[in-house]
Amino acid sequence: MSRAIRPEAWVIDDVSFPKCGTASVGVARQYCGALGKRANCQVAVSVHAATDTASCPLDWQLYLPPEWTEEPDRCHRTGVLDVACPPGEVAPGARHARHGRRLAMEAPVVVADAGYGVSTPFRTGLEERRLSYVLALTGKEVAHAEEAEPHRPAYGGLGPPTLPRYRTPPRAVSALAEETGPEQFTQVTWRQGSKGPMTSRFTVLTIRPAGKQSLAAAQNAGDGRNRWDGVLPARTLLVEWPEEQDALTGYWISNLPATTPVADLVRWAKMRWRIEHDDRELKHGLGLDHFEGRTWRGWHHHVTLVTAAQACLTLRRLDPKAHTPA
Repeated sequence: MSRAIRPEAWVIDDVSFPKCGTASVGVARQYCGALGKRANCQVAVSVHAATDTASCPLDWQLYLPPEWTEEPDRCHRTGVLDVACPPGEVAPGARHARHGRRLAMEAPVVVADAGYGVSTPFRTGLEERRLSYVLALTGKEVAHAEEAEPHRPAYGGLGPPTLPRYRTPPRAVSALAEETGPEQFTQVTWRQGSKGPMTSRFTVLTIRPAGKQSLAAAQNAGDGRNRWDGVLPARTLLVEWPEEQDALTGYWISNLPATTPVADLVRWAKMRWRIEHDDRELKHGLGLDHFEGRTWRGWHHHVTLVTAAQACLTLRRLDPKAHTPA
């Protein structure tokens, strides 16, 4: 695909497979995005190279829920590799962080939905690999304003010194963003849709993500709890407020500097539409979710062949027509 597509982002996505047999590898009762409810299904994590024009999956990994990872014999009967179900690492946050760290190539920007954006271990995993990201949030995540500073109380002479802390509790990022006036929002057009330009209003803020996981990550980065200076790292928050709406509608967190052009942040934030569009071709046109085999190897062979077919179709679509003799 390198001839036709220069990737502008790696998009990480969860894909649900509700049409699989109940005996298929990885099947369990879990949330199925395709159905919008819990059901017996398979869930896979995928990494796509994407632009506004096209996308192609680079990597697939079938997610194994606790019903499988807690039964090694069941995994071995279906040919699951030992590295695919490490004991004691079945929590979604740990899975997300592990997958983020296993990206084999340097990405321009990593994009993902709020299921990943709310995971501090996932964001930390990307930062450890020095990867830039633009990840969606729900708006309920807590943070301090950029200008907030920790305070260290005077030492009283008894016991260990008091650690620095912020005087005010953290607030939801939606509440912090609501304090921004309408004049701070900029009109941005990020692509042409089927009904005309896709346009909305956006602003960029600087926040300091808080919460227990963010606090622990900051302390680890600061050489431990007792040596940490108490300052939470600053991150960039992109906020959307459509002109026809009465309230804010979208939030994205990024480790890119706040001076990054807002148009670039918006394009990356909205890049997932390309994946959702191409997923329909993968499923309905190429049979991605029609596999009902029972083995780990068979499932990965199937998605690899479907990926190759989609890549071939993408090249044919983007390349100029071949010359033929008169």
